[in-house]
Amino acid sequence: MPRKYNQYLLEKDNRCLYHMFAAEIFMHQFLLASAVRTMDPEEADWFYTPVYTTCDLTQQGFPLPFRAPRMMRSAVQYIAATWPYWNRTEGADHFFLAPHDFGACFHYQEERAIERGILPVLRRATLVQTFGQRNHVCMQEGSITIPPYANPQKMQAHLISPGTPRSIFAYFRGLFYDMGNDPEGGYYARGARASVWENFKDNPLFDMSTEHPSTYYEDMQRAIFCLCPLGWAPWSPRLVEAVVFGCIPVIIADDIVLPFADAIPWDQISVFVPEADVPRLDSILASVPPEDVLRKQRLLASPAMKQAVLFHQPAQPRDAFDQVLNGLARKLPHREGVFLRPGQKVIDWNAGQYDDLKPW
Repeated sequence: MPRKYNQYLLEKDNRCLYHMFAAEIFMHQFLLASAVRTMDPEEADWFYTPVYTTCDLTQQGFPLPFRAPRMMRSAVQYIAATWPYWNRTEGADHFFLAPHDFGACFHYQEERAIERGILPVLRRATLVQTFGQRNHVCMQEGSITIPPYANPQKMQAHLISPGTPRSIFAYFRGLFYDMGNDPEGGYYARGARASVWENFKDNPLFDMSTEHPSTYYEDMQRAIFCLCPLGWAPWSPRLVEAVVFGCIPVIIADDIVLPFADAIPWDQISVFVPEADVPRLDSILASVPPEDVLRKQRLLASPAMKQAVLFHQPAQPRDAFDQVLNGLARKLPHREGVFLRPGQKVIDWNAGQYDDLKPW
């Protein structure tokens, strides 16, 4: 791929190496050196296109939602015009990283993401994305859900003694309201975060704040339960951090599809709380039997559990990179209908929102 789709964007603004969307960069670096890579396209089961759609950032460091679909569409046009492989399947044997809030719908607000839908040129491709929610227009069948990027080295540097008592009952640091986009808190996080704050801000069992202290990682290691509510999207790096630090994730995100469910027994290591039940969160957590708490903590202490949610550099056995490859391997051999008949067309190149059809 021309460097304008990846390396030039990174050189222009390297903040995208450090944010929660960075899996698209590290997956590229991993595959360049991976033993599964072949230089013979006729040998390939899958084709990968490195496009850094989350590297085109605002001043505040957020991906620009109107640029990403144009960039991706431009990249697909390029590979379709340059090589024959896209055209023989219209992308059904290609996979793309789409770590935006709502995947290949390319917007951080759900309403706008649903309005846009998945970029039409990617409708036959396999999407490897952080977004996962059942029965949602931004998640197409066959997608592979991955964890967001959290820096493994940074977390390693904050490990404390495993024998440290867990003296915090429930822990959360983050926004409860998005004052810029949703000041009343009814739309952001579907009101769940606002409900957590209003119901438990004065409860001594809940250690909560919008401040992000320097001891954030250490505090998670002192907590029994770590709240992982949805934000604009169902997922967040807190899920990865909770697993790494052995804090039982309290997942508040209805219909969420969690990453690598075959490698991580989420139902055994987490507590799931329906969004409507947030006002009862204190009694729900207090009613978890002590033996269940201990069992979840023992599972979370497993190195394999932590390994599966991390994108290590360099890669390590059974880490998140391996889990992505396992997900792709399980989709082989390609199903009937992947390879098109000569002259057969499925994708409408003119479909999509008017602004998304503009050149990048």
